[in-house]
Amino acid sequence: MKTTATAEVVFIPFPGMGHLVSTVEMAKQLVGRDQRLSITVLIMKRPFDNSKVSSSTQSLLLTAAEDRLKFVYLPQDEAAAAELQSKYPVNFMSEFIKMNKRHVRDHVTKMVSTESTRIAGFVMDVFCTPMMDVAAEFGVPSYVFFTSNASVLSLMFHFETLKRDENGVLTELKESDGELAVPVFENPVPLKALPFPNKEVGPMFMGIAKRLRETKGIIVNTFEELESNAVRFLAEDDKIPPLYPVGPVIHLVKEDNEEEEEAMKIIRWLDNQPPASVVFLCFGSMGSFEGDQLMEIAKALEQSGHRFLWSVRRPPPMGKREIPGEYQDLNQVLPKGFLERTTEIGKVIGWAPQVAVLSHKAVGGFMSHCGWNSILESLWCGVPVAAWPMYAEQPTNAFQLVRELGLAVEIKLDYKKDFGSASANVLVTAEEIETGIQKLMVSGNEYGKDIKKRVKKMSEKSKVALIEGGSSYNYIGLLIEDFKKNI
Repeated sequence: MKTTATAEVVFIPFPGMGHLVSTVEMAKQLVGRDQRLSITVLIMKRPFDNSKVSSSTQSLLLTAAEDRLKFVYLPQDEAAAAELQSKYPVNFMSEFIKMNKRHVRDHVTKMVSTESTRIAGFVMDVFCTPMMDVAAEFGVPSYVFFTSNASVLSLMFHFETLKRDENGVLTELKESDGELAVPVFENPVPLKALPFPNKEVGPMFMGIAKRLRETKGIIVNTFEELESNAVRFLAEDDKIPPLYPVGPVIHLVKEDNEEEEEAMKIIRWLDNQPPASVVFLCFGSMGSFEGDQLMEIAKALEQSGHRFLWSVRRPPPMGKREIPGEYQDLNQVLPKGFLERTTEIGKVIGWAPQVAVLSHKAVGGFMSHCGWNSILESLWCGVPVAAWPMYAEQPTNAFQLVRELGLAVEIKLDYKKDFGSASANVLVTAEEIETGIQKLMVSGNEYGKDIKKRVKKMSEKSKVALIEGGSSYNYIGLLIEDFKKNI
């Protein structure tokens, strides 16, 4: 028997896999908690994206639909998107979001044309704040779903309050070896780990922070027990809207999709490995390396002697920030004979079913780019991380994991992935990589033992946060009550 919902919430995710998946999971949690709530997710298809990663995401969305959770794909205009990309090469995605405001307006107009639909609010991704204007047109409040963590959110607000010239100085110093004391962290942050990378993108983040202050609430994919300092910092500032730390919001349900057979081959290989013996290398939906770096990773893996599962992705064409693809022949990019020599202990793959792998008892360590979703997944599964951040807020995440929380070992915290030029990337040596692997995987290493203990403890806390009476469970309840007050 269908239950009539009394409050409709419009979700607007950013069209990137990491953002889209966690937004869908957040929507599922909300409708699962209250029968009087329904959610419509308005999906913008990422332009020029036909990758396997994208198709996997679409499959996840299609299988998630239920009575009070609807997905609507907004109209596409590839020609207009191409024109925007040529006109705004740096800020293309922000302009793409603005272009979709009219599509959101048109669909919401249809929704409210029926007397039964009462919209309680818009929940938009942090990169979709221009949609706040559309929400205001309909007289409903805006909330932001922040798919990264509370510490990065705190830094955004902290830098937004600095004078404009101070922000400029920070941008100039970012490539130096200096450090900066910020309220949210106990240790000074290396300037290279700041999440706002350059003069072009920095002002965009500051603009987003200003708009966040206009929202009715900020939903953050974290939990109090993990980021107590940041949650307290944000809660004590009366100029920042109410905070709802509701995480970990991660996709744990197995879905049927076209990669299922490929995933099963990977899991069967893991089934034949000893417990906690495999280091898993995976660098996210945008993660890829050029040939020289692949050679160094392969050399490190072979020298370490540890079992490994390595997700290798083909970089996009030079200068294009597209989702990496698959290699047709791995022998062309890996050392001669590497696959044959390591066939007994290693497996090199393309796409990886990350949560399924991290959940497997054979996996004892995770070499990661430190995207926030990946961090939450590794903590949930109790797998310690070797941190190798690449871009955006990942260096800040890695700094927090390694230096602040002691939940990861370091590979290279100041690595920078330059999407425009391969020559701009720092080469991380096989020796540096192997050192990180040994710290992570060698059972007699006290440093690694301490990290494993802390990760296990945080894994338990992450699960408690989501059950009845847990911190995130309670915040979700408060958020739902706030939605209902709006109507």
